[in-house]
Order: sequence, then C-alpha cells, then structure tokens
Amino acid sequence: MAAVKISEQLQSLVPQLRYEPTAKRLRARLGGELVLDSRRAIVLWEPRRLLPLHAVPADDVVASLEPNPSDAGSRRVQTAAPAGGIPFSPHTADGQPLAVRVGGTVVPGAAFLLADPDLEDYVSFDTDAFDWFEEDEPIIGHPRDPFARIDIRASSRHVRVVLDGVVLAEARRPTMLFEGRLPPRTYMRPEEVHWERLEPVDLVTICPYKGHARYWTAPGLGDGRPVAWSYGPEFPEMAQIHGLIAFFDERTDVEVDGRTLERPATSWA
Repeated sequence: MAAVKISEQLQSLVPQLRYEPTAKRLRARLGGELVLDSRRAIVLWEPRRLLPLHAVPADDVVASLEPNPSDAGSRRVQTAAPAGGIPFSPHTADGQPLAVRVGGTVVPGAAFLLADPDLEDYVSFDTDAFDWFEEDEPIIGHPRDPFARIDIRASSRHVRVVLDGVVLAEARRPTMLFEGRLPPRTYMRPEEVHWERLEPVDLVTICPYKGHARYWTAPGLGDGRPVAWSYGPEFPEMAQIHGLIAFFDERTDVEVDGRTLERPATSWA
C-alpha cells in the first residue's frame, strides 16, 4: 500500500461537511445574557470553508431561535473584530438560517440549523455575534482547530524583507513560527525593522491562538495593503512572539540566507 501524506488527505475532505466533537463545556453570551450552554458541542467546518464554527444540539440553546427575516442577509451583532473576515452566511451546507432572540435583542442570521442526518438538531452559531467561553475561560475568534498546533523556535536564519527593492527589515536571529499547513512566519525584534518605511493602520484582527494583531503598511511601496503585523501579550503561551514583528511573505520579497523565496499562494496573497 502506498504511503499517505496526511495534509493531502485533510485537504481532500474540504468539499465535505466536517465535524469533530469537543470535550470542553461551551457557553455563549450576548450582553451578559446566556445564549447556549453545552457539554456536547462540536467543531464544524462547512463544505469548502477552512475556518471552523461552533455547533451545539438545539436542546442546549437557552436563547430563542426564530425564523430568519428574508432580508437578513449576513447582518450580525459583533462583539469584537471579525475572526476571519468571512461572513457567517451565505452557507455552503444544507440547513435553515435562524435569528437568535436574547432578551429584547434579535440577531438575524446568527444561527443555522443543520440538515445533515448525522448532525440532526445541531445548530451552528456566528462566531462574531457572541461572547464565547470554554469551561470558565473566555475565548476569542473562531474555534481552535483540534488538528492544528503552533511551534515557535529560535533560528539563526539570515532574513531580509524587501519590497520594490527597498529593505523593510533584516534579522540574523529571528524567531520562527510554524502553524500547521500555513507558511512559516518570521518574527523580528523591533530594532531590526526600518520603521521610517512603515506606517500604522487602523486595522485589528483576531487569531484564536495568538490574540489581537495590529498592522502596518509601507507607504509608496507595493499595492498599499498591510505588509506587517504584531501581537500583544494576551496569551502567555505566545510570549516568544509578543511585541515582535512579522511580514507577509505573500506581499513582500523575503530573502533567507541569500536566496529569495517564492511568494506563497494563500488567502493573504
């Protein structure tokens, strides 16, 4: 029997509705009021989507689930920055969009009753519409992928970040972050960055593993999109990268030990 590359097998499942049970007690709140409380939650991936969602049996939902207004679209109440920039709807799985009523607040389209027979009566929820808790600890962003991990390692690679022939940063002792199937990310100390060539922008995103990220552009260079980011000290387990700066390999030219790497093809390209 031929050897199997695990990442390719996982990728082959992307067109399907996928799920994995979690042993964590899951709760969601809106404005301090309980929306759901479940010990039977699952992590759910709709077909062709890479970011997971929370789903629980309808019996574990405390809030009222109501027919969704026909014009609701993907409107939602956001309690934080979007987890991935991808709206909860339209859906790629079969099912029924629902509105969530919590006290006097109605959030259209914030729930989705799945039609799959293996997930009968399970309801998924918009990550960005509620405050989430695993056991007694608050969590941010989409659910963590139970099949992914992060490794952070000190490195002796000589790394230069260049855009349109202009050097933005250079490091000889960077910190490397390896995260599942994503490209390796190079984090540099602030003193290794040419700050006169960067400008902060009013953008904050959420990573459920690393926390909130802030961004910089390189005015007059590239296509104007952010080229660098940094995480604050939210998660102690990410202390090795707190305050360090990473650059998009997709939007800059990265030289490692004198060799220019090919820009990776990802959703950030």
